[in-house]
Order: sequence, then structure tokens, then C-alpha cells
Amino acid sequence: MTATTTTTATTTWTPDQPLVQVRDVKKSFGALTVLNGVSLDIAKREVICVIGPSGSGKSTLLRCINALVPIDSGSILVEGQEVHDPKLDKLALRRKVGMVFQQYNLFPHRTALQNVMMAPIHVLKRDKAEVEKQARKLIRKVRLEGKENSYPGELSGGQQQRIAIARSLAMNPDVMLFDEVTAALDPETVKEVLVTIRELAQDGMTCVLVTHEMGFAREVADQVYFTDRGILVESGPPKEFFANPRDPRTKQFLDQIL
Repeated sequence: MTATTTTTATTTWTPDQPLVQVRDVKKSFGALTVLNGVSLDIAKREVICVIGPSGSGKSTLLRCINALVPIDSGSILVEGQEVHDPKLDKLALRRKVGMVFQQYNLFPHRTALQNVMMAPIHVLKRDKAEVEKQARKLIRKVRLEGKENSYPGELSGGQQQRIAIARSLAMNPDVMLFDEVTAALDPETVKEVLVTIRELAQDGMTCVLVTHEMGFAREVADQVYFTDRGILVESGPPKEFFANPRDPRTKQFLDQIL
């Protein structure tokens, strides 16, 4: 009698492997195909910028990595764990994968400090005094010391977005996803948020950004990916990507926005 082996959705992951592996991912909403066979690797400490026209699947890709949106086919591994395994503990995944959205989603009746402290206390069940110490440190990190007791309504859009980043960091994630986090901000406050993300990248945080800020992508990204109609058209290091786009679609997109 031969023994049958059952495969599990977790593989042994080591830090020399990509932190995130996306393989041939497809996703449709009804008749609309949003991701059509997307594959990419994200290494530990790498900064990836995903650019492309509206509706090209960029935000959906991030939401699939974070298991906010189910995929139709393909595979997404985060540290060797299949994100779309029905048995996946989504809470465990979201401890590893932090996400910051275009809308800050702060609790309006909680102070900045309380917003940052909530998840570690209620989700991770960590000690309140220890969490407060870390939260104050994170608020300093995003350069908002002195705003701990301010409510979201008393903060500018850029300040709220930086508190949202601190809140995500409070879960000690291994990778941070940023979904057009500056799109709703005025030009003056965009810079504050980008400086915060740049510092995170310099500290070695693995970051994936969907962004329209080409100058920022050129400056901080290790790799830039261009998506169009659900397909990853091309990618490359920023210097090469912006100077010599190979695909006519990439060239046309860059000509329109640069």
C-alpha cells in the first residue's frame, strides 16, 4: 500500500527567497478582467512602485496580496504562506502585511494616539503600557510629536495619512502596501507623506506602492512595474525604466504624464 502525501499551503520560507511571490494571478469582476496573469516577486527590504493608468488593476493587486479581494486563479505566497488558502488565518496574514489606503480610515472619535494603539491592544492583546510606549515612538517617527491627543478632524490630510501609516506600523508588519496614499492630498502635504515613506524604505521596510508620483518612484524604487489593462507590461530599475521604456504602451503612458 502506498502512502499518500497531502500538500499544505505553507512552504518553508527562508529570507533569501522573495517575501511575496505572485504567480499568474487572474481576477475578474463580472465580465471585467482586472488582473490577467500577473506575476512578480518582492524581495525583503525591496521597494516596488506600481504605476499605470486608472483601472489597470494596480489597487486590486494590492488588495489580493492582503486577502481583501479573493483571486480567481494563480497563487500569492507571503513568506511561503498561500494567501488564498481557505484555511488561512487572515488576521495572522494582516500582522505581516500592513496596508495604508487613499482614505485614512481613522476613527474620528479617537485621538491620534488611541488610533495607533487600538489594533495592538484589541487584536494582538498586547500590554497597554508597552503599546502606548511604541505608539508614541511611532508618532515621533512620522514627525507628529505633540499631536498625540489631537482628533483626526483637527489634523490636516497629510497628518492624518501619517497617523494611518503609524497605525499600520504598530502591528510590526514585514511588508507595507501603500495604495495611492497621496492621491487625496494637496501638493503641500504630499511631500510630508512621501518623506515618511522614504524614511521607512531607508530603514529597510519592504514597501509596495501604487503611485502617480513619478519623481518619487524614480527616487526610491528598486523596481518600477507598469500595468495596463490587467497585464504587467514591463518592469525595471527606475533609471532604465524611465529613460528607455521598451513597450510602446509604457512609452505612451510616460509621455502623457512626464
